[in-house]
Amino acid sequence: MSSIQFSAAHRGAFRIFAALFAALVLAFGWQAASAQSTLEPGDLVAPAPAVTPPAALEQIDPAVAADVADPDAVVAGADTYSPLAPVEGKGMPSDGLLDIQDQFSEDGRFAYDLHIGLVWMMALISLFVLGLLLYVVLRFNRKANPVPSKTTHNTTIEVIWTVVPVLILVAIAIPSIGLLARQYEVPGEDAITIKATGYQWYWGYTYPDNGDFEIISNMLDEEEALARGEPGQLAVDNRMVVPAGVPIRLQVTAADVIHSFAVPSLWFKLDAVPGRLNERLLEIEEPGVYYGQCSELCGARHAYMPIAVEALPLDQWRAWVREQGGTFAEDEAAAAATDAALPPLQGPESAVPGAPGAGAAPTQDTSPTT
Repeated sequence: MSSIQFSAAHRGAFRIFAALFAALVLAFGWQAASAQSTLEPGDLVAPAPAVTPPAALEQIDPAVAADVADPDAVVAGADTYSPLAPVEGKGMPSDGLLDIQDQFSEDGRFAYDLHIGLVWMMALISLFVLGLLLYVVLRFNRKANPVPSKTTHNTTIEVIWTVVPVLILVAIAIPSIGLLARQYEVPGEDAITIKATGYQWYWGYTYPDNGDFEIISNMLDEEEALARGEPGQLAVDNRMVVPAGVPIRLQVTAADVIHSFAVPSLWFKLDAVPGRLNERLLEIEEPGVYYGQCSELCGARHAYMPIAVEALPLDQWRAWVREQGGTFAEDEAAAAATDAALPPLQGPESAVPGAPGAGAAPTQDTSPTT
């Protein structure tokens, strides 16, 4: 075979091999493209959204919600924490307010009713005394009564003006003593313990029943507070978060000088004394944000340590506690039960010569007999 014929044969074989290789590439490439694309012709009518719509995310199983493009769009459930926004006129002072703040605790409502009753009682007594004075001026002046009476004592009048004031004081004393007793009622065993500590000049809130973590609370700048929709000089960066409708054992102390923990809309005021732990029962009737201030002169920045109490539904409060790294009694019990369910660890072999390694020594000779 000549060299020309040999080259022609090689070129023909090369062309056949290249054609087969191109066919294989086209075949496998088409299959890969088909496997990666699931679009139909109608899918290209509009561009695909960059973020999954919230309406669709509501139908997603919470177990896989973290895998969606926008996890924040998932609607929060009832057992998740979301900070409450303050309500104008609730738990805070208001411009032009003539009365005390609306009360959101049982003791507060009792004290408010007593306050209103005393105001009306004072008004009636003042009107009665004013009426007596006018009667005396008109009835016993010189012109109307030129011959004055010579009476020096009147037993009936003296008994009346002695007995009636005593009865009025008793009527005031009974609910007043009841209010004092209510304010110092001892919290029950089921109360949740929260400790407020006054520092110069901020507050710290500790949760001893939930892992003993502490939240530090400082006043926000007025501009930042107003930007958040909160009252100036009362808003804080971290609130004291408590459950609503649940008895709370609020313990108050101080780390340096005497402070005072006071929230007017909850009818709560308790001094914070260094080296002493004072406590009172607190139960907030409904969720909300309630503001107060330190009410004891504690130094140069006394006016800059406000108090913000955020009362949440119990399930949301529990979610907040877990977000802060806190725990509950059932968590510890579940962990203990899990540990108890684990098989016991294998003990080491005894170092004493002749001691049984596993179990008791055999009591019968079970060796085979010959």
